[in-house]
Amino acid sequence: MTLADPAQITPRASASPAEAAPAARQRDVRLDFFRGIAMFIILFAHTPGNFFTSWIPARWGFSDATEIFVFCSGMASAIAFGRAYDTVGWRLGTARVSFRVWQVYWAHIGLFFAVATFLAAIDMSGAYDKVYIGTLNLWKFFAEPGPQLVGLLTLTYVPNYFDILPMYMVVLAMMPLIMALSRVHLGLVAAFVGLVWLFAQERVLAMLGLAHLNLALPAEPWSDRTWFFNPFGWQLIFFTGFAFMRGWLPKPPVTPLLIGIALALVLLNIPLSNIGIREFGFDWARDWRIANKALIDKSDFGILRYAHFLALAYLCWVAAGDKGARLLTEGTGPLARVWQRTLAIILKVGQQSLAVFIVSMFTARVSGFVMDNIGRETWTVVAVNLAGMGVLVLTAYGAGWYKSQPWRRKAVK
Repeated sequence: MTLADPAQITPRASASPAEAAPAARQRDVRLDFFRGIAMFIILFAHTPGNFFTSWIPARWGFSDATEIFVFCSGMASAIAFGRAYDTVGWRLGTARVSFRVWQVYWAHIGLFFAVATFLAAIDMSGAYDKVYIGTLNLWKFFAEPGPQLVGLLTLTYVPNYFDILPMYMVVLAMMPLIMALSRVHLGLVAAFVGLVWLFAQERVLAMLGLAHLNLALPAEPWSDRTWFFNPFGWQLIFFTGFAFMRGWLPKPPVTPLLIGIALALVLLNIPLSNIGIREFGFDWARDWRIANKALIDKSDFGILRYAHFLALAYLCWVAAGDKGARLLTEGTGPLARVWQRTLAIILKVGQQSLAVFIVSMFTARVSGFVMDNIGRETWTVVAVNLAGMGVLVLTAYGAGWYKSQPWRRKAVK
């Protein structure tokens, strides 16, 4: 989740060289493929009691599907919004970004009410001993709805399950400043992004005696809890993807040395991962993770998460080939046809990521409720996950159909 919508940007008839920044690179199949994969992983990860989560990529290293989601969001945003800045200027480019923030804001509000209503309806039935609003810690919202409604709409009340979209909104809101700085010097962009990330590292600042300078946003008025996904930390990975797609960062060369370094980083990460602790018995790794939490912290986006993701992303980028050439098989055999159809589905899911993300977060709670009632035997869990994936695929194709505005084509005929 990604969340940028690159479609339907109409350029001006011409733009002077002074106005035009380097054009965003054309999208290739890898962008939609990997964010489509991320959407399925996000569904698995948010489904309660789902044993699929024991083996998702997050269990093998510091980074997880969130990094894929945000990095690809940055790349897609460079295409959608960067092109707008190039063709219609800073003011209208900023208007384009603000419109997307508006869309994501109401998607966030709608998602909250859909999930909260679903959980409340289960509890109101009185048929279950489990209190479902408690599974997302929504006690305060239902006990005192007035103040929490104000907090919800002003983003000062951000429950943990609903924190990715607010993070994305804040990062998007930083884009006009990033684009303005880029017109002066790209070094200013790097300095700004780096400093903002640094001041989001709560534990690092505390060790330096600078905790009062920490950049974070309050998540609820009755405690000192901050947003789980600190946008000032996560903007680093977003603008890294943005910079690669804009051409501000050069495409890394494909060399045996770089491949070896990236592979070593990924493999050396396994002993320190959840898999390393759970499956291989590396108990010392548990102590290491506790002692070095600042380096792998998910909320503030610790630096080792960044290093692990970049290494893994490089390996995937190399494996997929130039513009995803190795994904696009030209074969005509039965296996090739199956892969081509599967690839088309994954790409569609990746292309409609906002709609798919919203539906996946709701579907995950429904799937958890279903498994609470029918059990969590192996084939039951597999069936529920496959059904959830089917819902995401239908959502992607449905959203694509609506975006194509078929009624206009009918009107022309």
